[in-house]
Amino acid sequence: MSQTIPFTDLNFKLAVIQELMYNQELLPKFDLGQYAAEKGFTYDGGSVEAVPEALAYFEALEVPAEFAEKITEIEMDGGNEIYLQIAPNWDGEDSLFNVDEFADVAHFPHLKSMTLLYTGNDDALESLRARGIEADWL
Repeated sequence: MSQTIPFTDLNFKLAVIQELMYNQELLPKFDLGQYAAEKGFTYDGGSVEAVPEALAYFEALEVPAEFAEKITEIEMDGGNEIYLQIAPNWDGEDSLFNVDEFADVAHFPHLKSMTLLYTGNDDALESLRARGIEADWL
């Protein structure tokens, strides 16, 4: 059995999954409509809130450790596919997907660049930059 990456911050994990699943296509793509049909639940496609079943799917999803080296940049953007699969009508105007904890960067030795959803936490930017990662707000 292969090792998986132990994430401490779910939103950091989501940003990594965006890169691996939708940008690099290394993980099978999640489709909310298809998943809802398979699991027999409905959701409000007009809501800006997270669909609990979708969020639970990504919480439980294991990311193989061998993919850690594939992460060289993370670009968090309100239009990222992963966010629209979790909260179909999310507009990026709240802190739903903000990363609060950056300890997870330690798992990604080749991470060189991060564009973050704005939180106002300049200490986080400085901490990332101190690790040699180019970091800026979206």
